[in-house]
Amino acid sequence: MYAKCGFISLIAFFSLTSASAVGEQVKGMIDGRRGDTLTVKTDQGSVTVLLTEDTKAKDVTGVFGLRSDEKGFAVLIPGLKVDIDGTPGENGIVIAKTITVDGDDLESSQMIQAGLNPTAKQVEANIEAIDANKRANEANRVTGATNASQIAALKEEIDSLKAAIAEHKQNSATHEKKITESIQAERATTERFMSLGDYDVKNQAVVKFASGSTSIPKESEEELKKLATTATGLDGYFISVIGHADSSGNDALNTKLSKDRADAVMDLLMTQGGIPATRIVAPGAMGEYAPVASNETAAGRAENRRVDVKVLVHK
Repeated sequence: MYAKCGFISLIAFFSLTSASAVGEQVKGMIDGRRGDTLTVKTDQGSVTVLLTEDTKAKDVTGVFGLRSDEKGFAVLIPGLKVDIDGTPGENGIVIAKTITVDGDDLESSQMIQAGLNPTAKQVEANIEAIDANKRANEANRVTGATNASQIAALKEEIDSLKAAIAEHKQNSATHEKKITESIQAERATTERFMSLGDYDVKNQAVVKFASGSTSIPKESEEELKKLATTATGLDGYFISVIGHADSSGNDALNTKLSKDRADAVMDLLMTQGGIPATRIVAPGAMGEYAPVASNETAAGRAENRRVDVKVLVHK
């Protein structure tokens, strides 16, 4: 009798253990964010996901280039595709353990920041120049040829070359169209978030930087600390940190500079302002995109070397 009861208890124990180990998988697109909670739109409907200090965010393709997993939360913005592994919580909430993002969502942003669209056009121009030289060389060879069979062979070769050029142009046009569509989609997502239509701005600060510098001025350090103190007294807040640069230098350099500036501000907010990583969000380095003043003057460029910081609460 006791052996039977012990056996039944053992089965019950393992059943409970197995049940508690069952995880939750959520795959979809972030539809909104309130502090440390996300709303994810899936094929089955919307799911509320809770971020904790134990949550890990990662990108399997490594395109983020962030310096630590702690800052992975900063990229969790509306419009981003996510694959979440978590555990069930109360009232249908999923407690996130690991959040894997789709690197393809960031490729278009990387193209904007690294200037790949102009580069693609430059490559196209180079190829056109090479093709033109080939056609000129072939024409010269035809002009100097005296043998009818040679002329016919060269003409056939030219026709083949023209066909290859036409195919290349078609492929290039298709590729450029995809790049343009990706850029437009990324900008739409970024502008949607930056418009802050669903959020109230409770406090904000603008940190200015010297040319080529990522060092936060002393007066801005104090301003950021006060902003952090104000934020921690709000319910469901989060902080948006967006880095910018002026037009000096190339696109890749400006993108890295704006990202490093945003990183410096996020570091200060977390280490000196006491803001948890789960409360900071950033749609990425903007480079020289979205200036607030003309880059044609020194005064305008000084205004554009900045990091915009906003304390947000969902309406």
